[in-house]
Amino acid sequence: MTTEYLEAVKNRDAAFDGVFYYGVITTGVYCKPSCPSRPALAENMRFFKSCDEAEKASLRACKKCNPRDVNSLTKIATYIEDQAEEKITLETLADISNLSPHHIQRKFKKAYGVSPKEYQNGLRLNSFKAALKEGDDISGAIYEAGYGSSSRVYEQIDGRIGMTPAAYRAGGKGEEISYAIRETSLGMIIMAATDRGVCMVHFGESVHELEDKLKSEYPHAHLFETSANNDDQLNIWMEELNKHISEGAVCPDIPLHLNGTAFQMRVWRFLMSVKPGEVLSYKEQATRMGEPKAVRAVASANARNNIGILIPCHRILRGDGSLGGYRWGLDRKRALIDGERATTV
Repeated sequence: MTTEYLEAVKNRDAAFDGVFYYGVITTGVYCKPSCPSRPALAENMRFFKSCDEAEKASLRACKKCNPRDVNSLTKIATYIEDQAEEKITLETLADISNLSPHHIQRKFKKAYGVSPKEYQNGLRLNSFKAALKEGDDISGAIYEAGYGSSSRVYEQIDGRIGMTPAAYRAGGKGEEISYAIRETSLGMIIMAATDRGVCMVHFGESVHELEDKLKSEYPHAHLFETSANNDDQLNIWMEELNKHISEGAVCPDIPLHLNGTAFQMRVWRFLMSVKPGEVLSYKEQATRMGEPKAVRAVASANARNNIGILIPCHRILRGDGSLGGYRWGLDRKRALIDGERATTV
């Protein structure tokens, strides 16, 4: 663990902010891992789980990186998560964090990529979707999620669930989703699409596993499998994608049906702007998006990508150049990156 922490400090890795703090015994100061100050010698560093722990060791907070900001922002995020259904004002958040409302608004957005209000709205949306899936009626789900009225919920979720609340509550009842499963050089893959575009691309180990993934998202939708002999649009898209994976052809330009929060969709759209053969670190991705402090939020949005390859989250690596995570396996991630580099040289 110490080696990992030393590496995080060396790389000024913001993904570790709030995970630990490091103190320098020669200066009497403690910092967060992303502190811009020149790193101290390893033998002079001490690691702590919290600001309070560091201060009990007679260290004072660094004025350059303000490590207590991270602690306060974590407290704010936790409060919002616990009180997501209630009305929360900036004044309330200021009281619990000892930060000014203006400071909260600016720092929270830098750290999480969204404002406190948008963060709460995202939590409410997730609660709303969960309640609908569990079978709650529309009115009950709306008020349980903390929305003040039915008009408000429609304003905030339009285009994010990808279908009407009634249809989503019914597990996609009434929706028509076509899908195809094919074998590629990297294993089996499923592509599913609504009339708005592709909504899912997943790798899997079997037809049964892939169909279960689709059914878990849309358990009551009308699902139609497209055979390999069919010449409809979905099958054409699948063949184009397979040629890209298995033969190195250009990745097809296919219309997508994105389902996510505003921030997640912003992250996914950015991913689609990363050129084939190019790789970025999570920190570089966040910086290019104009959110240099939102590394963890960006990484989380990458991990929730439901449309593999077409939204190329495989092009994002850890700060040290290692592969990092990939929900469909690191071997596939490496193969996709190597394949793109080979065809763009």
